[in-house]
Parts: sequence; C-alpha cells; structure tokens
Amino acid sequence: MKIGVPREIKNHEYRVGLTPESVRVLTGAGHTVLVEHDAGAGIGAGDAAYEAAGACIAVGAAELFATAEMIVKVKEPLAPERAMLRPGQALFTYLHLAPDAAQARELVTSGAIAIAYETVTSPHGGLPLLAPMSEVAGRMAAQVAAHYMERPYGGRGVLMSGATGVAPANILVLGSGVVGSNAATIATGMGAQVTVMNRSGAHLDELASRLGPRLTAVELTATALDAYLRDADAVIGAALVPGALAPRLVTRAMLGSMKPGSVIVDVSIDQGGCFETSRPTTHADPVYTVDGIVHYCVANMPGAVPRTSTYALNHATLPFVRDLADHGVVKALRVNPHLLSGLNVCDGAVTRREVADALGYAYMDPLLALARVAQA
Repeated sequence: MKIGVPREIKNHEYRVGLTPESVRVLTGAGHTVLVEHDAGAGIGAGDAAYEAAGACIAVGAAELFATAEMIVKVKEPLAPERAMLRPGQALFTYLHLAPDAAQARELVTSGAIAIAYETVTSPHGGLPLLAPMSEVAGRMAAQVAAHYMERPYGGRGVLMSGATGVAPANILVLGSGVVGSNAATIATGMGAQVTVMNRSGAHLDELASRLGPRLTAVELTATALDAYLRDADAVIGAALVPGALAPRLVTRAMLGSMKPGSVIVDVSIDQGGCFETSRPTTHADPVYTVDGIVHYCVANMPGAVPRTSTYALNHATLPFVRDLADHGVVKALRVNPHLLSGLNVCDGAVTRREVADALGYAYMDPLLALARVAQA
C-alpha cells in the first residue's frame, strides 16, 4: 500500500502521523511510505531520518494526497487538505466530527473512507488510540491551570501548592476517565487539594485510594457541582461521550458563582466542550475571559509537547496502520470490529451513529457502506 504522511498545518501542531521507526516497520513489510518534506521537523526527525527508514520524501502535500492510498495524520484535516481527498482514499487520524459540521460535510462530499482514532475500540475496553493523548492532555491540564492561576496571566494569583500557613489551590476535575485521572494525579502531586466529580463511581474509589487525602471523590449532581464550583480556583473539564458531543455540565449562569480570576481548562473542547462558554482556541492565542473567568480551550494541547505525544501515539496506532495496510482498508475494517468502530464516514455516508445524531445525517451501518465500496 502507498501510505502518505503530510506535514500538519493546524496552528502550532508539531506532531507527525508516523515516526521514522514506524516508517521502518511499514517499509520493511513491503509498503511504500511518502512523507512530506519537513513533516517530522517538530519532533526532531528530519527528512534524512525518514529516508534512512525507507520513506520517499514528497515536496508538498498535493503530491502526497494525489499519490497515497491511505493518509495517516494526527489532527483533523483542515479545509485545504479536505479538498485534496478523493473517493475511496482512506484517512486515518483524529476527526472529532460531532462538533464540526463543516469537516463532516466535506468528508461526506469527498467520498473518502474516514477512520477516527478517537472511536477505535479495544478488546479490553476503552479507546486505545485516544488514551495516549488523553493521558498527555490530562497531565498538561494541571500545568496549564497552575500557569493561568498566576496573576500576570489573568488568574487570582494562587500557587497550586500553597505555602507555609497558606492553603493550597482547590482544583475541581469534571470526569474521572483517562484525562481526569491524569489531571488529578498531577495536581495532587503539585500539592493542590483536588476534587474529582463523575456521574459513575467506577473510577472514583480507585482514584481516592491511590491519591490519598489530597483527593476528594464526589458523585456529579447539580447540587454538588454548584457547591464545588464556588470554591474552585481552577476547573478542568474532562467529560467524554465517545464520538458524541461532550455533555454541557457548566452553564454561563453558573460562572457567576465562581471566584473572579478562576481558571477553566476545557480538555473536552475537541468534542465541543463541557462548559457553555467554551470555544476552541489555539496555542498562539490560548485564553479568553468570560464574566471574569479565564478560559483555556486549546483543541490540540498535546501538540505543545510533540516528541512525547508523537511517540506515545505511534505506539498505539502502528498496529492498526499495519492492519489496514497489510490486509487492505476494506477487508481490515470488515474483519476487525474494533477498527470498524473507528469508521465515521465512508463513501458519502456517516457511519458513526453519534456523529449522525449530532449533525442531522442519516446513519448508515458501516458494513453496508463498506459493501458499496467493495462493489464499486
């Protein structure tokens, strides 16, 4: 198979779809890998490293998209990239379609086979291709909160750990999955007093046992949320419904009960955000203020630590890339139900029910959509 790895063009996105080590595995298996010039510069991998791994270097994205049978990226394709997709071409990347009507529309129009990392499942449960970046983003969220709680950056001037005779910061984490548990781990490690709220107690007991007295685990109810928002110096949004819009947990009216200068870090922003006042921001312009509350809603947080993120992501994605390349996209999707869960758009149809429901599309069973591709 001809696999293309373009240079990411999202604002301050330095990750890359495949590392040289992953390329070596694929070329060793007989596949052709085209890597766009300087695609790996952000992780310290120059063109020479990719060539040594057996890749061919493409001068630009147009050449790569025109040639490759499968595109492997990190972030969702932006409009110029979507315009280059063609019918039957596979795209394997993060998509986060539910809050992104324009992207969904253009992927449907393209006729491409769009497989989303974030909805691929595992035989052991969970979302194995989302988990590594959720871990990174969760750990970064605590660092980000600490930074923006500082007065020069709009915060209340609160030190995460407190000081002798001064109480530590109160950090509220909404959600106890991979993002939430990692955010709580780092925040407690920095000396904060952390409360984690979740509608289910599945992870709360384990977190409380592991992190000790600095962590309070609370069932998420409207009454409890209102009470804990009042005391929070920072709130980390980590709510997730796989493939669907994130639940809106905090309304604008609720911001009025929060301390002026408190910080919101909405890690759920890729799926629309769990605060009513959230809107996507970039690393170049990461924060804005609503009703005196600082909002950090960068949609590609792990892009700021691209080397760590790319290698963590490739460790998870490479077996699936191999499966798609070795068996062919259609066959691999048909025989692997966990990979099939990642199929969001195929041959002009929306094949992920949550995306269809969020954006008003008719849903098509993914196996039916693949049958159409096979017959074409």
